[in-house]
Amino acid sequence: MYENMEMRQVFAGELERIMQEDERVVCIDADLARANGTLGLRSKFPDRAFDVGVAEQNMASVAAGLAAYGFIPFIGSFTPFATRRICDQVAISIAYAKRNVKIVGSDPGISAELNGGTHMSMEDIGVLRSIPGMVIFEPVDGMQMAKAMPELIKYDGPVYIRLFRKPAPAVFGEDYEFDLFKADVIKEGGDVSIFASGIMVAHAARACEILKGKGIQAELINIHTIKPIDREAVVNSVRKTGAAVTCENHNIIGGLKSAVCEVLSEDCPAPVKAVGVNDHFGEVAKTDYLLKKYKMTAEDIVEAAFEVIKKKGEG
Repeated sequence: MYENMEMRQVFAGELERIMQEDERVVCIDADLARANGTLGLRSKFPDRAFDVGVAEQNMASVAAGLAAYGFIPFIGSFTPFATRRICDQVAISIAYAKRNVKIVGSDPGISAELNGGTHMSMEDIGVLRSIPGMVIFEPVDGMQMAKAMPELIKYDGPVYIRLFRKPAPAVFGEDYEFDLFKADVIKEGGDVSIFASGIMVAHAARACEILKGKGIQAELINIHTIKPIDREAVVNSVRKTGAAVTCENHNIIGGLKSAVCEVLSEDCPAPVKAVGVNDHFGEVAKTDYLLKKYKMTAEDIVEAAFEVIKKKGEG
């Protein structure tokens, strides 16, 4: 039912439903409600959906204050403004103070497209992953976003939601059961583990099909919660396959690759190859061009898989 819907529409629709049921839930925007799909909430909830203007640090501080009085604020802006611009407020006013605030960063990584390098945050996971107590969640499709919303409300603590705004390829159906802290095994295999998040899951699934045609059985796991990462899922998969590829719409430093390698270095050492942005700033371009430029296509994932399988064979 969510296949043709923009992810921001799914998010805003589910947030509206929850706000109707729970008067503690508040939506705060920093002059981007129209872009993030939450503008319509203002007419429905004039006392609980409002705009602070282009003042993201103030938005975070207001949310922390509301959370101190028992409200559950959702604050949103484009990814760089919802993370690196408000990093100190997130660290002190929200995380250190243990405030129940949900932070929504939209258009992560290369999905910022024509907004260009200043709006193309490649470091947001790395920035927030290093803050104690933060949960980092990246939905892969509309169904997962919808299923996640009630669980995000139930979880008492700060959460960063990395939200792709546009329509996302459907991965899950109506029968999908969501667990915030458990990764999803999308395809089982014994030759190489592919850990992917967000928009990269669809490209990783395509890579698995290419690899299957070449006689390689890849195991595909959707890591929707990057912090805390599902250590059991990572270790169990790599113990079986002996090699891993990580796929992320983020700098390969500080994000999913770093999280996976931290787990494996302690519990199951194995060769790992990262597919993602290799320590670059972004630029103005469409997603297809950027996927090729930063070597993040399905074909690049296939190449990485063969590299780690070869290393595994070399011992």
